[in-house]
Amino acid sequence: MTEQELNFILSEGEGLFVEFKEKPDKSLAREFAAFANASGGRIILGVTDDAKIIGIQVDNRLKSQIQDMARNCDPPIPIELKAISNILVVDVPESSCKPHACSDGFFMRIGANCQKLTRDDIFSMGISYGRLRFDEQICDGVNLDSDINEERIIAYLESSGLSLELPVREALANLEVLRKHGEDFKMTNAGVLFFANTPEHFLKSAPVVCAVYQGNDKTHILDRKVFDDGVIGNIREAVNYIQRHIDVRFEITSLERTEIPQYPETALREAVVNAIMHRDYFDASGDIMVEIFQNKVTISNPGGLVKWLRPEDFGKYSRTRNRVIASLLMRTPYAEKMGTGILRINQALTDAQLPMADFSFDDFNFSVTLSAIKRDDLTSQKTSQKTSQKTSQKILELMTAEPHITIAQLAEICKVSTRAVQNNINALKQAGLLRREGSAKGGNWKVCTTNSHNEKTS
Repeated sequence: MTEQELNFILSEGEGLFVEFKEKPDKSLAREFAAFANASGGRIILGVTDDAKIIGIQVDNRLKSQIQDMARNCDPPIPIELKAISNILVVDVPESSCKPHACSDGFFMRIGANCQKLTRDDIFSMGISYGRLRFDEQICDGVNLDSDINEERIIAYLESSGLSLELPVREALANLEVLRKHGEDFKMTNAGVLFFANTPEHFLKSAPVVCAVYQGNDKTHILDRKVFDDGVIGNIREAVNYIQRHIDVRFEITSLERTEIPQYPETALREAVVNAIMHRDYFDASGDIMVEIFQNKVTISNPGGLVKWLRPEDFGKYSRTRNRVIASLLMRTPYAEKMGTGILRINQALTDAQLPMADFSFDDFNFSVTLSAIKRDDLTSQKTSQKTSQKTSQKILELMTAEPHITIAQLAEICKVSTRAVQNNINALKQAGLLRREGSAKGGNWKVCTTNSHNEKTS
């Protein structure tokens, strides 16, 4: 590793593949286990958490101490030490003998943190052992000179605040999306999804499909668009597409006019990022879908909850299916905080006086639906429904006591309009709870219900 590469890594900050430590301590063995159980990584000693170099005395005693800590893991973890001036870089490869434990237990690298594994986590790791994650696989057939969009790479580095001094290929290698494969360097699937000119040419699961419908079902499609502009481009285009097709109201205060969209941008962006970050890219039978209806937006993706996340823990803990994709997104303004997407969606909706998002998932699919109905409107609807139910119950009671009672009399007693009474009677007839016997003038009402049924409908 050169000083130029080190500076690039320091500019990246801590993440899925990098951990900074001022000096070795008891937690170092946890980091060894966490990296070995995940995708591997580097621990840089002599650097503070905020990437300031303070240095460390690198000698044989220090190297021996660190090697002993790695050997004492169960099973032992092979590591490689590299000294650069007064900094020591510890390379921890992804292990083929997972899971590893240190004296404190089993750990896994999740985002920029080392998290302890539960019994179920360890069991699931044993089941899935041997399966290389999609985003880390080599993507065959990619020509680094003609198929990769250098402008997208530079734009990504700039938006992530990373150094532009390294040659492009070295930067990609440090981002873990370019790997040595035999005598050549090959792009991984994550690299293709982010930086290829046309990712779908190599990966059929790359695009995002957006559609607009006339009402609140899929009967009439008004517009449809497929985006294949790389991960960052797809996020940007999908959010822009939604904003172009949703309603905007205007609030005028003094001489200024404020635009208030039907849905807050934060909620839309977080939902789109979540779908792209957690999609099961092995499954090419479906697409990431952004569907815009009259009063709702649904964003869905193939792939349910990851194996290591129980349904009852949804929203409490963060687990990701695509660790490299998540790591790359975490460096951008689109996904700065790991595991806070659900909270940010609901907070944005709450601030906009909209209902909480509806999250739905099974073993194969995940979706989030945002409703455009205001909370006040929902409250009014519920209040109206409760009032209507009470009126219907009162009508049934009055008709039971006096079968010849008129609609005008019912309206006066119930303190509602005659139209409201007629609407309630129509609903009761349709429900089979009421019928009219005889003529309109000389007939009477017949309540077709029992006391127990009345209790249930009250």
